[in-house]
Amino acid sequence: MIVRTLQDAEKTDRKVVSPDGNWDSTRLLLKEDNMGFSFHITTIYAGADFGMHYQNHLESVYCMSGTGEIETVADGKKYPIAPGTAYFLDKHDKHILRAFTEMKMACVFNPPVTGKEVHNAEGAYELEG
Repeated sequence: MIVRTLQDAEKTDRKVVSPDGNWDSTRLLLKEDNMGFSFHITTIYAGADFGMHYQNHLESVYCMSGTGEIETVADGKKYPIAPGTAYFLDKHDKHILRAFTEMKMACVFNPPVTGKEVHNAEGAYELEG
């Protein structure tokens, strides 16, 4: 069994802050934990507006607090995000995330991340090796 607290993990290198200043992510479960997915608590800072395109990962997201929206680039459709909203990027959807207020999100990635990833120029996480 693996037991961790968010408060303890935030004091370690499991907390990653984006170089662009849009978010921070505490990775509670990583590839090295051998669960087949990674689990993160991510804070999207108020006013953040940025594109992502996870070409190498599938992501599931649940909003715990805050408000914003996600826009799918392919069709320009916008979806409101509020506490209780979940979205699933099941087709490697290219998207734009906007935070109207600070948002706390629970995120699952498959395949799991190693822990140091930040978005590349295309808005994706690279695969290890």
